[in-house]
Amino acid sequence: MQQHVMEEDPLEACGLLAGVDHRVEKVLPVRNAAQSRVRFSMDAQGQFNAFKWIEKNDLSLVGIFHSHPKGPATLSESDIAESAYKVVHILWARTEELWKAYGYWIEGTAVSEAALQVIDRSNST
Repeated sequence: MQQHVMEEDPLEACGLLAGVDHRVEKVLPVRNAAQSRVRFSMDAQGQFNAFKWIEKNDLSLVGIFHSHPKGPATLSESDIAESAYKVVHILWARTEELWKAYGYWIEGTAVSEAALQVIDRSNST
C-alpha cells in the first residue's frame, strides 16, 4: 500500500484489500479516476477487475485504502458519505514527510478508529 501511495503522490491513491477474516493477503491498487489531490474515485474498470481477482482467488474484500497526501489523518465528509462497504478503511496520511496508516470503521455517519496490526511474514518458515 505504502509504495502505491508514494508513487501516486501528490494525487490521492486508492485501492482494495483482499484477504480472509480481516487479514490482508493481497493489496490491489486501483487508479484514482478523479486524478485529484483532495479526493478519490476508483476507476470503474480497475475496481471491477480487482473484484474479479478477489473472487477468482477465493478471497473476500477486507478493506479499502486511500491517501491524503497533504493531510489530514482523518476521513473527510465525502470519504464517510461515499463509503459503500462495511470493511476497514485505511487512510494513509503524510505529516512531516512521513507516511502513516490509520484504520477506521464507518457505519452510516459514525466513524470509529480501528487498530491495525502489521505482521511481517517474510521471516516465517
